[in-house]
Amino acid sequence: MTPRQNSINIYWHESVDSTNSVVRRQIDELDNLSITAAVTQTAGRGRGGHKWAAKPGANLTFSILLKFGDGTLEPLLVRDSLLITHAATIALKHYFSEKGIVPRIKWPNDIWVADRKICGILIENIIDADKVAASIVGIGINLNQRDFDPALPNPTSLSLETGKDYRIKEELEAFASCFMDCCVKMNSLEGRNELAAEFADSMFYLEKDRQDALDAAIAHYESMR
Repeated sequence: MTPRQNSINIYWHESVDSTNSVVRRQIDELDNLSITAAVTQTAGRGRGGHKWAAKPGANLTFSILLKFGDGTLEPLLVRDSLLITHAATIALKHYFSEKGIVPRIKWPNDIWVADRKICGILIENIIDADKVAASIVGIGINLNQRDFDPALPNPTSLSLETGKDYRIKEELEAFASCFMDCCVKMNSLEGRNELAAEFADSMFYLEKDRQDALDAAIAHYESMR
């Protein structure tokens, strides 16, 4: 069975602590593949316990709920959970490519344009024995923001890259379409292999000294906030 295009519901909130936290609290009530988005996050989170800072109303902050084995998405073994990263990052790659820019996937799941970060992903899985029962895929896209704190090491935005301004809700719908295409691929071995191959072709590792310097700059920025 493949996901239906019209099965994605997008729920907008004016202000939340974190869209991932909202989804976790409402996981039993939310439909599979639903998206929870917020104009403002008061406690946005990134990977490794980092904070996610975004100018309210200028960017996209949202979380997607995936429920595996419910008839819409095939069951997913824990050993294959990297597939979630494949689907999310490739969907973002396609979305940004449609905007005329060339994205790169920095291991494991940041999206960069050249040497600047335009998007981050926080994936939180809910495990049941040897299977991933559900996954919450939190995504922050720098969309219209053009002024960033100078203490941030390497931010950019879609607007800075293209010189255009974007309608936030329309852009989320455009990304959702790209993500649905990847969800279809998650349901077959051929599709999973295709996602894995494209991820491998698009992904790069940051050298350890550069990663250490980046982590130190981010830690310093967060300590000042």
